[in-house]
Amino acid sequence: MQVKLLEKNKNKLSFTLKGAKVSFANALRRSAIEEVPTLAVKTVEFRKNTSVLYDEMIAHRLGLVPIKTDLKSYNLPEKCPCKGKGCAQCQLILTIKEKGPKTVYTSDIKSKDPKAKPVYPKMPIVKLLKGQNLEAEMIAVLGQGKEHSKWNPGSIFYKYVPDIKISKKGESMLECIDACPKKVFVEKSKKLAIDKKTLMDCHLCGACEEISKGEVKLNKDVDEFVFFVESWGQLEPKEIMLKASEYLEEKIGEFNKAFK
Repeated sequence: MQVKLLEKNKNKLSFTLKGAKVSFANALRRSAIEEVPTLAVKTVEFRKNTSVLYDEMIAHRLGLVPIKTDLKSYNLPEKCPCKGKGCAQCQLILTIKEKGPKTVYTSDIKSKDPKAKPVYPKMPIVKLLKGQNLEAEMIAVLGQGKEHSKWNPGSIFYKYVPDIKISKKGESMLECIDACPKKVFVEKSKKLAIDKKTLMDCHLCGACEEISKGEVKLNKDVDEFVFFVESWGQLEPKEIMLKASEYLEEKIGEFNKAFK
């Protein structure tokens, strides 16, 4: 297999995977969204809540807050030496204590681990009026997306790499430029051409084929895929995919052992 990096920044990553089958591409995607663990609030103990929102509603909002995750510092509860009973290696204690009038944000959450804190400080939790209070203690643990989506590390999807061919007659069909929703085509020397900068954005909708009546051919390489990874912020996109490959290899190892 060949991997080629297309784009990389703090929360987004895209790359092409060549020489693989769709079964492997999908297994890698599923490993990323289901197996790679992140920190998320599992339980909330309310000491005081006189806001307009019920305890359950605030607990739900707290559970969906993305928390910066260091996979080297925490274990999955079932793989922790304490066997899930609760210790500093598998649990993170978070607290919040605020009094109105004010809007309570995730930046108001205090963490016992300075490295593990909410990714986005300006996410609103609840608005407190004068005289209203919110006081709670939360326990965050590592979990996996296959158990609950709040532990999902991000959005990961792939598609076939587009292969577009323009015939001699098709070069005059400039109407394809406006018809393409992803702006894959441009005009060069009064002829229809492919914009290489946006080619990978093509999602194979077929609008160009339809309007050109087949003079623009849209094909796909069934052995080459382009992956798009967008992290929610708990982990970097690169770390998500590397961990996904590790978990996939581990699963294959378990499968092989079952036949020995």
